[in-house]
Amino acid sequence: IAGGGDWFRALLRAANALLQQRRYHAALAVIKGFRNGAVYGAKIRAPHALVMTFLFKSGSLREKLKSIAQATYAHSRNLAYFVFTYKGLMAAQSQLQGKKIPFHSFLAACIGGWLVFGDNNPINSQIIMYLLSRILFGLSRLAVEKGYIPQPRQDPFPLLAALVWGTVLWLFEYHRETLQPSLQSSMTYLYEDSEVWHDLSDFLVYNKRTDSK
Repeated sequence: IAGGGDWFRALLRAANALLQQRRYHAALAVIKGFRNGAVYGAKIRAPHALVMTFLFKSGSLREKLKSIAQATYAHSRNLAYFVFTYKGLMAAQSQLQGKKIPFHSFLAACIGGWLVFGDNNPINSQIIMYLLSRILFGLSRLAVEKGYIPQPRQDPFPLLAALVWGTVLWLFEYHRETLQPSLQSSMTYLYEDSEVWHDLSDFLVYNKRTDSK
């Protein structure tokens, strides 16, 4: 047993020594990026899938748990693949040109996005929409910072909030099919299910009656 412990400690020391080698840093960063992508994807998707599945999906407990596991795995896998691809391409471009330039980031991410997130499915769609909203905010701030548009005299956020909510409710009421399914489910729960009740049980306690009355 002692010999086995010595062997393990020696292996651990060798691994730690390898991790300190600067010449392997780029390759090791790609591997750790894959690890972080997988872990972060699972952390983000698991609670979201849990809540959305038990709130809006029907089926047995086994079916719901399977759906949660599938969504979590898909998100975790895709994010891990993307980070691996992005960091690998960044390292390759830097090695080829001898330095890192801003276009490297854009090109590497474009290729990774095409390869990993190019399939139009619910998981990828949610991720892209999440990023799109952040991009629009970021580009707006960058345009002000660079002087392409003047600094607003008043905070434009109240106007933005009004336009966003006005547009999304108009789409929900009159062009619902254009909205993502999970958003449709959320809005149905908030704005349509609140129009229907039969007694105190499904007015305050439950959203819908579960009996056949």
